[in-house]
Order: sequence, then structure tokens, then C-alpha cells
Amino acid sequence: MQYPTQTPSAYLFGGTHPWTPTDWTSTDDRVRGGSSHSYLSINSTTNAATFHGTLDITTLGGAGFASQRTTTTSHTWDLTPYAGLEISVPHSDGKKYTLTLKDELLPRRPDGRERSGLVWEYDFVAQKGGEVLRVRWEDFAPTFRGREAKGAKPLDLGGVRRVGIMVRSFFGEQEGEFELVVESIKGFGKGKSTGKAKEERYRDDPDAGGEDEEFSEKGWGEMRSERRGGLGWFSCCGLF
Repeated sequence: MQYPTQTPSAYLFGGTHPWTPTDWTSTDDRVRGGSSHSYLSINSTTNAATFHGTLDITTLGGAGFASQRTTTTSHTWDLTPYAGLEISVPHSDGKKYTLTLKDELLPRRPDGRERSGLVWEYDFVAQKGGEVLRVRWEDFAPTFRGREAKGAKPLDLGGVRRVGIMVRSFFGEQEGEFELVVESIKGFGKGKSTGKAKEERYRDDPDAGGEDEEFSEKGWGEMRSERRGGLGWFSCCGLF
């Protein structure tokens, strides 16, 4: 199926493409029985968005996530003219956040839940006083259900279907109130990436139990035990 492609400018959000509340929706760990919650508040005066809320890790025994992602299912972004994405962050609380991209939205399951698919992720920590981050396409890690998908097909830059911003506990490493102000997300043609290495580690994400599994305390307990033994873990994900 052909979808309308948005290519009016380098800006995906902000700048010449103002932030719109209806373009975004939350996907928090409450879908897995958690208590985290997130919001995206738009300041029309500054044309900036504030991703904020509470990251709870007690309900799910150390795990937790909160995210906002785009709502459209009929449009795509053509990012082929660009070398990567530039994120302008005028204010951050110093927590680690994740930018996510998807180029395919699979049909929903019979119960209405979304199916797992490939997600391209980039973790970043912006300076509290503000920072402009440039992330090249090769800095995004393809993941499937939270694990790095080695050998995955390249991201279809001509047909990006979903953009998301997420904060997660990294199994207890961060929690509580969070706030990230994003002035704009846009494509850039030249420039360097932030150079921050990707970490192969546990990830607490929306699809934590996988497509055909429900969340269980036993599962989280087993992952915590493995992590204590020195192994990095990813949880199952794919809803972003």
C-alpha cells in the first residue's frame, strides 16, 4: 500500500513543522501492569515539546518505561536526503532517553495489541543546560523485542512510519520524575554523531513479555538473577 510521504522540510517536529498534541500518544509500562506515566506538553509560544512524567520501578520489580510516539498510521517520512537526525534539547534533567524509529507497522493481533517488529533505537543523555545532538543513521541500533537484531535489514529511510521518545529504568539505574524539553527534531545533511557507544544491555520496554507471553514476576526475577551474574539483558519490546 502506498502512503502519503511528508517531505516539506528537514523538520519532522518543531521549526517549520510545529508540534501538535494530537500527533502523539503515550505507551507506558501500564500496558504491562506498571505504574509509570508520560505526557507530551506543547508550548505554542516557544514551539517546543516537553516530555515529562514519572518513571516507576517498584510495581514491576525494578523495570519500568514511559514513552510518547507518533499516532499516524497513514503517513511516512522520507529521510533519504539526510545523513541523520538532529535533536535540539534546550533543557534536560540528565536522565538517559531513547529516540526510536520504525519503518513498518504490522497488523494488530486479534486482541487488539500491536505485534512486535523491528525498532531502531538510539540512547542519549543531553546536558542539563541544553545541547544539540546529531545522530547518524549508523548510530541507530536495530532491535527486535528489545534485543539487538544482528543482521537485520537496513532501516527504510524512504518510509519511516513512526517516531518515538522513551525513558526507561535500565533495570533500576534511574527512576522518578523526568523532564526533557525538545525544541525540534530534523534531518541534517552533514555533521558528526555524538560518538556515544551503544550499550548491549537489559532494556525494559512495552513488549516486555513478547507477543505471546504475559508479564510475570518470575520472568523479571530470572532476568535480575542473570544480570547479577554479569550478563547484559534486553527485554522483549516492539511497540514503539
